[in-house]
Amino acid sequence: MLNVHATSQDRRIEGHQTETHAELVPDGRGRTSRPEPECPVEVALAAISGRWKTLVLRELMGGPHSFSDLREALPELSAKVLTERLTELVGQGLVERDTLAGFPARTSYRLTAAGMELRPLLVELYRTGSALMAFAASFSR
Repeated sequence: MLNVHATSQDRRIEGHQTETHAELVPDGRGRTSRPEPECPVEVALAAISGRWKTLVLRELMGGPHSFSDLREALPELSAKVLTERLTELVGQGLVERDTLAGFPARTSYRLTAAGMELRPLLVELYRTGSALMAFAASFSR
């Protein structure tokens, strides 16, 4: 088991860092001394950063939704902020906006293939967050 309180030097001595480091940084794009826009981790974090964005993505993981559907699913999210988040997600190429024929015209939003790539990240973030909450609860007793 990896000692989370060990220093980098301790991990190197124990032999854990080599395995973990290779998994965390499999190529040179992540071997930077500061956050860089070309780092895959930074790209993934930018895709989900922003208040409400993960919840909008979660809703769209189930399939296309109209603006009204999203407002209904997230009633505490204002129309203004929902519009901002959808605009950001469309701009990032993660969501596609379709205008449906009819009167009045309806708009539908759906994840692109790139947006669907976020599913495992969101699942893992939820799992990790749950584990961290359990650890925090055990320390507060």
